Amino acid sequence: MADKGKPVVSAIVVSYNVRDLLLDSVRAFYSSSDLPVEAIVVDNASTDGSADAVQAEFPQAKVIRMPTNVGFGKANNAGLQQAEGRFILLLNPDVTVLAGCVGKLADFLLVRPDVGAVGPRLTRPAGDLDLAARRGFPTPSTAFYRLTGLARLFPRSKRFNRYNMGYLSAAEVHEMDSGTAACLMIRRTAIDRVGFFDPDYFMFGEDIDLCYRLKLGGWKVYYIPSATAVHVKGASTQQATNRMLYEFHRAMWTFHYKHYAEDMPAFANGLVWASIWARWATLAARASITKDRRISP
Repeated sequence: MADKGKPVVSAIVVSYNVRDLLLDSVRAFYSSSDLPVEAIVVDNASTDGSADAVQAEFPQAKVIRMPTNVGFGKANNAGLQQAEGRFILLLNPDVTVLAGCVGKLADFLLVRPDVGAVGPRLTRPAGDLDLAARRGFPTPSTAFYRLTGLARLFPRSKRFNRYNMGYLSAAEVHEMDSGTAACLMIRRTAIDRVGFFDPDYFMFGEDIDLCYRLKLGGWKVYYIPSATAVHVKGASTQQATNRMLYEFHRAMWTFHYKHYAEDMPAFANGLVWASIWARWATLAARASITKDRRISP
């Protein structure tokens, strides 16, 4: 449990109508942490009693109640204002950190002052790797390889599967472009230099955008498999599939427009725009027909 001194790690947990998962996540965070920590729960106007439940079970936690669902990035930004830790742990309410995870991430940042963010090995409940735990930055070429299936056909290719970094062993420590905000520890001084989440993103893409800016700022981002956590995935997004599909694809375009569009000709940007929204239309139609509520960025 966190002691009365200043925390080393501040976990920001943004939640929306996932009370039971949220309680499990905060419980695991406190019980598995072997250093001074604090939990900051930002409730995005849930209607399932999430905020009250957290305050009742964890009186030491800070609870911020948003009047409306402001989205993932803005809610995290609100949580950061209350954070006192040297390191900020982004933690989804559907993620359970295992014993030692928080301490190992913090230890890595302590001994590597050049590293701005570090992520653990994330697995799904069945034990398979959550591919979002280590990613390359999305580019038009990586998007093409994914859409055409080349990334799946050649999962260990550095060219065709750079986005999911299949050419690097998931069992070894390595540098990466981006982790996932589902579970990612960031150095507070790095945030103070490059900024936190861009509010232009409602949900999806904020973490990649942040890691991109960390890299531009000279910081490194690392993956360490000795720190582990389990990710249920999709508990919040499945509550509004159509909206989340739209927001995911809007985030794709936002990232491209912000970081790549200026250096590309208008025709190429138009092709990227058309490809993104054609993909959205296809997936939205399929979801409507199949009633498949899963969203798989």
